[in-house]
Amino acid sequence: METAPTRKQLTHDRIVDTAARVLRETGFYGVGVADIMKRAGLTHGGFYAHFPSREALLAEALERAGQDSRVRLDRSIAAREARGASRFRALVESYLSEPHLKSVDSGCPVAALASEMPRQGEAVREAAQGRIDSLLAAVEAALPPGQAAGTAGVVAAQLIGALQIARALGDNASGRRQLAAARQFLLDQFESPRPEGR
Repeated sequence: METAPTRKQLTHDRIVDTAARVLRETGFYGVGVADIMKRAGLTHGGFYAHFPSREALLAEALERAGQDSRVRLDRSIAAREARGASRFRALVESYLSEPHLKSVDSGCPVAALASEMPRQGEAVREAAQGRIDSLLAAVEAALPPGQAAGTAGVVAAQLIGALQIARALGDNASGRRQLAAARQFLLDQFESPRPEGR
């Protein structure tokens, strides 16, 4: 039988959830301890009861952001597969979707933060590596059989880059055209053509 989380654990989770959202909104350098605590409805002084450092918070927030994003992606993939899409099509259409274009604060942290990841401390880089590995595993599992080694990395790079460019263009016709073009390109490369009449 599971025990109920303690008040300290609930507070810790609230801080991490808040930091995970802010991290994707503003990037690593936009995450200040005082701001996170204020957004979480807590005082700045309570931070060190939960984390030994800002870097420890960033690493945990990145983990949480990735886990939450992966759950949403898996749900979207499953829903599309249930409607008859292949796993690869479901992945591409879910990742390069209009809702993902709009959801910087709850979407894939790799797309939101990739360019900043190499400049972080060791704990954050390790957490980032875990997020990248998770995305690569999802792509690898979705690719049709018989792909060359390294294909998952190439496809993941196309997914991430296409989403970043679409977000840079904005949640508008230009951003949506970018997503549509990237979706079509990836599906043309890796999806078997469907027989006529299907």
